[in-house]
Amino acid sequence: MPEPIEKVSIIISRGSLEGVYPGLLMANGARMEGIEATLFFTFFGLDAIIDKRMDHLKVATVGNPAMHMPTLLGALPGMSAFATKMMSKEMEKIDIPPVREFIEMIHDAGGELYACKATVDMFHLKESDFCKQVDGIISIGEFYEKSAGAQIIFT
Repeated sequence: MPEPIEKVSIIISRGSLEGVYPGLLMANGARMEGIEATLFFTFFGLDAIIDKRMDHLKVATVGNPAMHMPTLLGALPGMSAFATKMMSKEMEKIDIPPVREFIEMIHDAGGELYACKATVDMFHLKESDFCKQVDGIISIGEFYEKSAGAQIIFT
């Protein structure tokens, strides 16, 4: 019988709604099962924890084959806003909270949230740019240290 998973480290690198939610869902599910969860936000995934951006994430309609629409249609003005509204409405129906609330829930349940130092430096961000649930800005090496013994999941 395989050993149970005790710890996960989830990397979130995309800042679209459909890029952020898989990691949040997995982290929340892990905490609900008593599994340690660490979230590491890098590149555009940082938008999920930047205080001024986290409430405004959108569905990517251009270049997203899962949208099942021609790229030209996805590029029309208002398509991303429309897709975001529809997806948010469907998530609300099944009690999936908005990003800010989900981040708070995961943090309150003992999940750890970190921003990637290299990306923070590259984008000229400061600690004050992030929501209060962020536990720190750490290097990739520190992320690997915190992930010792964990299953690393890249969403």
